[in-house]
Amino acid sequence: MSYKSVIKGRGAQRNVHNRFFEHSHETRDDFLEYCQKEGEIADNNKTLYLETFPKTIVNKVESPDVGMMYSMNAYQGCEHGCIYCYARNTHEYWGYGAGLDFERRILVKKNAPTLLEAQLKKKSWKAQPIVMSGNTDCYQPAEKQFEITRKCLEMFLKYKHPVGIITKNALILRDLDLLKTLAKDNLVGVNISITSLSEDTRRILEPRTATIKKRLETVKILSENGIPVNVMLAPIIPSINSHEILPLAKAADEHGALSIGHTIVRLNGAIGEIFTDWINKTMPDRADKVLHQIESCHGGSLNDSRYGARMRGEGKIAEQISNLVKLAKQKYFKDKVFPKLNTGLHEQYKDGQLKLF
Repeated sequence: MSYKSVIKGRGAQRNVHNRFFEHSHETRDDFLEYCQKEGEIADNNKTLYLETFPKTIVNKVESPDVGMMYSMNAYQGCEHGCIYCYARNTHEYWGYGAGLDFERRILVKKNAPTLLEAQLKKKSWKAQPIVMSGNTDCYQPAEKQFEITRKCLEMFLKYKHPVGIITKNALILRDLDLLKTLAKDNLVGVNISITSLSEDTRRILEPRTATIKKRLETVKILSENGIPVNVMLAPIIPSINSHEILPLAKAADEHGALSIGHTIVRLNGAIGEIFTDWINKTMPDRADKVLHQIESCHGGSLNDSRYGARMRGEGKIAEQISNLVKLAKQKYFKDKVFPKLNTGLHEQYKDGQLKLF
């Protein structure tokens, strides 16, 4: 691996053009002005937290192959810096780039708990699991400072409402008290993403995430405390972590996970450009091979937008990956079941306490 000219601690190695702005330099000038007012040098690689004020926080998921009906995101942008992250493109809607901006300009929704409570109290709302981190990680570094995720978990507990969590950060253990209480009524399920057992791979692929050791320990601690855990082997990237499927599944099983899932990397929108730039700088010796193998999974393109096919891929390499995952499930998770979350209690707690009949 070559680390020449690499921005340390970041996934993306450059900013990219925002496709929604024909004259992107105008937005950039405004941003530089803002940085100067805030006393920050524009390109010193620091993270800037910007408060935003959404009117709603719970989103209906229209995509039929995502596996969730509703999601919510306390933050937009993510300091974890995972180079493959599909959510990078959403930063363009806010006037920022999908590259370094996505990692360094974090939009913070401090009013998320209030908005969530309003949603859960609606007479028309019928309980369905709401997944935190449908887009960006709810336990990214910003959460240590703002504690928005914890406050939202308190709302889910108050109204006895089911919640799913997707994260790759051990910070989730800070909220073990709330998670244990939610789990007693089968109101929480956790998805921990683990893409490699190699720290060298993690450092360049997901630079500001928890170490692999900490993530496996997190799976173990959550499981030991009765909190169901699914490990996401996602994404699988040919010739980067595709050879680790069985070892990853074995480690997940040994640490108490109840199930595993996987997706194949797809480089949609601006991510294709960002990933290509990244791999040529960090893995120049295998860049062409990896890119060609990703293309072979998506009909000759780095991305496939077709529902169903986009996350599983097609072709020989995708088939080999799918068969390995099936083998891993049969070998390590044959007698394990990830529970369906409880939607039956919420109606009795819509006013924040048990209704008396």
